[in-house]
Amino acid sequence: MKTIKYLIVCSAALLLFGCGPYSFTGVQDLKAETFQVNYFQNNANLIEPGLDRDFTIALQDLIANQTNLNLTTSNGDLVYEGEIIEYRISPTTAQANSTAAQNRLTIGVNVRLFDKDNPDEEFEQRFSFFYDYSGTTQLIGAQKETAHEEIFERLTQDIFNATLAKW
Repeated sequence: MKTIKYLIVCSAALLLFGCGPYSFTGVQDLKAETFQVNYFQNNANLIEPGLDRDFTIALQDLIANQTNLNLTTSNGDLVYEGEIIEYRISPTTAQANSTAAQNRLTIGVNVRLFDKDNPDEEFEQRFSFFYDYSGTTQLIGAQKETAHEEIFERLTQDIFNATLAKW
């Protein structure tokens, strides 16, 4: 009986210590303690009011929720900056009467990351994602909010994966 208890305790200890350095988000050993997300200016051809503010907040929230980094407004160890470079609605499929059966909203952002502690990790990359909706409806109100939220969720996760998770 003592042998079984001993094996269970040893197995549990090995399991816990073996999983210690693992991170569910994939972020490993950051030297940084703070991050800063500068305002993402909307430079797209089609201007959507509030889009720049909402995207900036979405990126701040995702990084704050998935890391132990502290958000700061200046002198961050990691600094994210960039601009919204695309906000486009285009038809994706047509019907027999030459109207769109389905439309696509595409949002694209250009992101730069500056790392105070590790300048070799700095980079610039473009990210974009889309939301498809029926061609018989207009993208207004709650549907527009849903579209923006879904696109922001994907964009911010892609940015996080490329900059911190290294996926």
